[in-house]
Amino acid sequence: MTRVARRHDADAGGPAQVNEAKAAIRERVWTSLREQKLARFPGAKGRIPNVVGAEAAAERLRGTEAWQRARTLKCNPDAAQWPVRQRALEDGKVVYMAVPRLAEANPFFLLDPDDLADTPRKASSIKGASRSGRTVGVDELEPVDLVVTGCVAVAPDGARLGKGGGFSDLEFAVATEAGLVADDTPIVTTVHEQQILDAGTIPVVGHDVRLTLIVTADRVITCAGDDDREPGRVRWDELTDEKIAAIPLLGRLRPS
Repeated sequence: MTRVARRHDADAGGPAQVNEAKAAIRERVWTSLREQKLARFPGAKGRIPNVVGAEAAAERLRGTEAWQRARTLKCNPDAAQWPVRQRALEDGKVVYMAVPRLAEANPFFLLDPDDLADTPRKASSIKGASRSGRTVGVDELEPVDLVVTGCVAVAPDGARLGKGGGFSDLEFAVATEAGLVADDTPIVTTVHEQQILDAGTIPVVGHDVRLTLIVTADRVITCAGDDDREPGRVRWDELTDEKIAAIPLLGRLRPS
């Protein structure tokens, strides 16, 4: 019997119709990337795709004003944004990298460019972060100047889709409630052109993070609608007991 992989959004709360619409979009994008051979090892499906051109997109991000002004950034741990994390350390920026799936009691790696055991390239990998960084809790984080998030699909109106687990939205909400992310902190991503959909095609709900910039190997898109971004907050009524039990941080923060 063929085993069907469990979807990342299996424990997602919120409207079922919206979740299904998002899942269908992810499947279309993953299939497109696979068929066009744009996703590198280990493939696109079920993950933030490590796309062809990720390094060039990171270089283009490096040239933006948002990047140049940032001294501290928070970044997702996926391979697609590994070149971004590498360049941040090379440029002397402090990087807070989320522990995959926020699965540790201290859910962020602190990577200090002045205190690395390896090269920025090695230190910015998931394995290297365990050697060059240390895990910290939310109470140990400093306010960040830039948020980098991984995406499966994006749109010029700022809408985004992750792989369905909701971890980027949770990280953002927790960091915002702790005063580490401000209402005007830029939120950026690096993707392939094939991951960009038309405005209005990605369904969004109140807790979804909206992008400020979308960066590909070829261009930078300033997203519309960022001025009315909702403040990030943890929406406990939309979190399942399964999700809360899987993330130690949420267990500690859950209102009694």
